[in-house]
Amino acid sequence: MAKPSQSSFRRILLARILLLTVPVLLIGEAVTFRKARSSLLETARWNLTESAVNKGENISNAIAALKSNLLLASQTTVIRTGSPAQAREFLQQLASTLPNTQCLQVTEIGTGNLVASTCGNTPIASAKADPAWQQQQNQEIVPLIRVQPLVEIDGRRSLQLSASLDPQRSLGQLQLVLSAPVYNSSGRLTYSLNVLSALHKRERDRPGLLAGSTVVIDRNGTILAHPMANRIGRNVAQEPDAGQLQHLLKNAIAGRTRQDFIHLSFDRNGPDLLAGYNVIPSPIDRANGYWLILAVTRLDHALYGLQEIKVILVVLTIGLLVATLIAALHIIRDLARPLEKLRDYALNLQSHHAAERVPHNFKVREVEQLAEALEEMLGRLNASAAELETAWQEAQTSNQMKSEFLANTSHELRTPLNAIIGCIRLVRDGCCDDRTEELEFLARADEAAIHLLGIINDLLDIARIEAGKLSVVTEALDLRQVLREAIDLQKVQIQQKGLQLIATEWQEPLLVHADAAKLKQVLINVIGNAVKFTDRGSISIKLEITAQPVQDGSTTFWVTVAVEDTGLGIDPAQQHKLFRPFAMVDGTTTRKLGGTGLGLAISRNLIELMGGRIALSSPGIGLGTTVEISLPLVDPLPSPPSLETQLSERSHSTSDSNFDLNEQRALLEDDLRERIIEESKRLDSISSVKSIKVEENINGSGVTCL
Repeated sequence: MAKPSQSSFRRILLARILLLTVPVLLIGEAVTFRKARSSLLETARWNLTESAVNKGENISNAIAALKSNLLLASQTTVIRTGSPAQAREFLQQLASTLPNTQCLQVTEIGTGNLVASTCGNTPIASAKADPAWQQQQNQEIVPLIRVQPLVEIDGRRSLQLSASLDPQRSLGQLQLVLSAPVYNSSGRLTYSLNVLSALHKRERDRPGLLAGSTVVIDRNGTILAHPMANRIGRNVAQEPDAGQLQHLLKNAIAGRTRQDFIHLSFDRNGPDLLAGYNVIPSPIDRANGYWLILAVTRLDHALYGLQEIKVILVVLTIGLLVATLIAALHIIRDLARPLEKLRDYALNLQSHHAAERVPHNFKVREVEQLAEALEEMLGRLNASAAELETAWQEAQTSNQMKSEFLANTSHELRTPLNAIIGCIRLVRDGCCDDRTEELEFLARADEAAIHLLGIINDLLDIARIEAGKLSVVTEALDLRQVLREAIDLQKVQIQQKGLQLIATEWQEPLLVHADAAKLKQVLINVIGNAVKFTDRGSISIKLEITAQPVQDGSTTFWVTVAVEDTGLGIDPAQQHKLFRPFAMVDGTTTRKLGGTGLGLAISRNLIELMGGRIALSSPGIGLGTTVEISLPLVDPLPSPPSLETQLSERSHSTSDSNFDLNEQRALLEDDLRERIIEESKRLDSISSVKSIKVEENINGSGVTCL
């Protein structure tokens, strides 16, 4: 009986499959997500690094172009000797041609007065002359250009732009002031041509864009450009990621200009930033200075595509979970259904009459083997049950037959006992008229005693057989002689019933290994039964030789004695009972033929002890019976019979016979003479004592003997 706490096979299997597949699926999805994130980060880092390289190159190229254009402009006649109005007009034209130019000014050296300006009256550069400018005019071009960021080296802002400058326009950009000396016609330094330029465009940092915002830091750690304008001019030591930024600056100062990427955070609670960086020579101090160029973007902007990947992975995970569940249910059904079929079949066997065959043709080999084992086990159980049922039925039948046997035997035993007691008491009490009558009663008591002894012997024989204590002593003997003696003992009864005897006689001996007395007992019993149950017709006794092959390839010969009668016959449904002890077709105490039902059972056991076989067959009631007794021959096959005799002896005729007529006639005359004398004496005694009635009470029951 299943317990409530026990789980079904399907549930256990489903739990195991999900326990194995779901974690693996989730781990796989997590690994895929991390791999996608790593790939996006890697892509963003390399793109930002490439962007930083490009930004550095663009800044360097822009500064070089501005220097060239500014040097050429400083050597024009309009700037060198022209009027302020002409200079202003020239500056306006120059501002329109130079890219990223916010302001152009011509400043007088020493006084700082503005000669011409495109952006108001506030100077954008210092009025002090660069020491290199005092050199000759034919000096190299590049060193004559002074480059200054729009932040003061001393730490305070130097922006004092006029209101004409748009501060939003240059917000967060790298603003440089380039100054070129202007010499007059005599070669004296008189003016400086200054230009304020924003060297890069301010990029909008949007999700998915990996160009990044530009951050420029000089070798001293001063932030020259930053997307947040309030950070321009500050030192990196004041930033949250000061250590990492200072480490990068040290590498730049040491000349290790390796391109790499870093994680930053300019605010303590701000978003995480991803930056690629590059190092370029400083345009201010090319000999010893470097600028650190950063391309910075927010981490979530760099991982913008990860959100879509996450959604796809979530949908894919849900789909895979559903598919896994469906596949698991399908697999579980395929695995559990065969076991459930076997379970249902086993439970249905409680009816004990299941006609269906054990389910087969399973795809799983182990389950198919289990079904075959179950079928074999059921076959053995059914065979055992059939044997038990047969044994039970046999026990029931045996009990019934024993009950019938006891009832019949009590009658068979009481009848001769009553006769013996009655006859002896008649003699004892002097009820006989003469000595002859006394001898007659004593003779009847003797016959009854002999009959009673035969019944007791049968009981003892069957008891010894069932106890396994009955034994036979076999020897080589001639079957013809034993059969002839058994027939001779039954001739008188055959003649009295007027039956025809047909017997087969062989010329050569039929040697068999048998116990002569026991074999004779069997033959007498079989022939006696044939005589007893045949009222008219014939009794045929035949001998037949048959050859039977054995396992070693040789052949053995058997002799069969067949006793066939034309008597009552036996119902085929009852024939299997006749070789059982106490078995009788008619077991009532009122049957007219008598008998205990032990003869055939004793005969079968005796024949089997001698290595033979006995069988009984009958077509049906009223069609006669045939009993065959087979024993193996000792000698080779004898010659076939040369003479078949038929003996027909009836009480009202003396027909010819193939037996020895003189011998048969003498036997018949002696037998008839004795029976006529006995019958006449019996009639005389009955008529003389017919009025005498003796009643005795033996053990509380009345016994009457006439």
